[in-house]
Amino acid sequence: MDFAHDARTDELREQMLAFMDEHVHPAEPVLEEQLADPDRPHWDIPPVVGELQAEARKQGLWNLFLPGEHGAGLTNLQYAPLAEITGRSPQLAPPALNCAAPDTGNMELLAQFGSAAQREQWLEPLLDARIRSAFAMTEPDAASSDAANIATRIERDGDEYVVTGRKWYITGAMNPQCRILIVMGKTDPDAEPHRRQSMVLVPRDTPGVTVRRGMKVFGYDDSDHGGHAEIHFDGVRVPAANLIGEEGSGFAIAQARLGPGRIHHCMRAIGMAERAVELMCRRTLDRVAFGRPLAEQGVVQDWIAESRVRIEQLRLLVLKTAWLMDTVGNRGAHTEIQAIKIATPSTVEWILDKAVQAHGAAGVSQDTALAQLWAGNRTLRLADGPDEVHKRSLAHRELRRYR
Repeated sequence: MDFAHDARTDELREQMLAFMDEHVHPAEPVLEEQLADPDRPHWDIPPVVGELQAEARKQGLWNLFLPGEHGAGLTNLQYAPLAEITGRSPQLAPPALNCAAPDTGNMELLAQFGSAAQREQWLEPLLDARIRSAFAMTEPDAASSDAANIATRIERDGDEYVVTGRKWYITGAMNPQCRILIVMGKTDPDAEPHRRQSMVLVPRDTPGVTVRRGMKVFGYDDSDHGGHAEIHFDGVRVPAANLIGEEGSGFAIAQARLGPGRIHHCMRAIGMAERAVELMCRRTLDRVAFGRPLAEQGVVQDWIAESRVRIEQLRLLVLKTAWLMDTVGNRGAHTEIQAIKIATPSTVEWILDKAVQAHGAAGVSQDTALAQLWAGNRTLRLADGPDEVHKRSLAHRELRRYR
């Protein structure tokens, strides 16, 4: 593996860093003002996001995450350092570039598994950011980390499918621009466990779809990017043509969707860690306690040194994973995808915790980015599969070599 960036990656990195300095970071206080505006409809995306999208599109920084004909044509290895940069401002940079979850995973899913009609109706407007989308998998009444537990039913009735069930923490679904839900549910409860599930496209305004409430994450409602919804499906009818792939392929499609999503999360989390280290260094050089700057205290120097070591370790593992996904495919990189999903959020959580500690009360306040970065990163130990499920799977794979 060559550790040097190729010419295109170098060019895009320079362009991205300039875009962050000139447009994204100056927009962060604007975002805060717009979110606090009492006249703004609560779930509307703040106008500053659209302004950044217009600038990103003008600069060609658009759909960088998506390989192949529909996206920018970058490999995972080329996209990795760009996604890391966006992680330094996760509320603004990913949506500015149309590279924000859950739309990224949904666009990948539609590009890979959608029919020509489905791609025309839903993928094209998503690529153009004219609409947003959501992925409805998690349920409140089931341990959804085991997909076999998912209870939502998708039943064939003539030329239609009927969807009945309850989902929650459906990211982006509170956003008025969310027009399409990709819903996972059981079509055949008696099939083999990994063949029971299917996925269907459900327009958000379909009769029987009820968005009950927005869910909070550690007290944050994430209204800046569309929130997280609890949704009830009460006999929702959609055409049979809305089935994605074939009946029973839902679990396989979900795994194909979540693999790239996991590495994108890890790439951005490293960017969060880099910003945390920067804030920690600036803060400890500036603050004096017991007669000298905090940065001269041995415990603080230990935090800073450990943070740098851990970031470099993570980055190497994530880059190796990206390279494997490009060269041997997602299935061939399965072990590494699970390894980064286990290692990255918990390691970045440790770094963010030390940055919070170095800031004292300011670290848990709304006056720095740290509290919200911590809350967002902590959810990654649950999103796209909790740590324990990945460790279980990884251990089984390791043990298989010796059985």
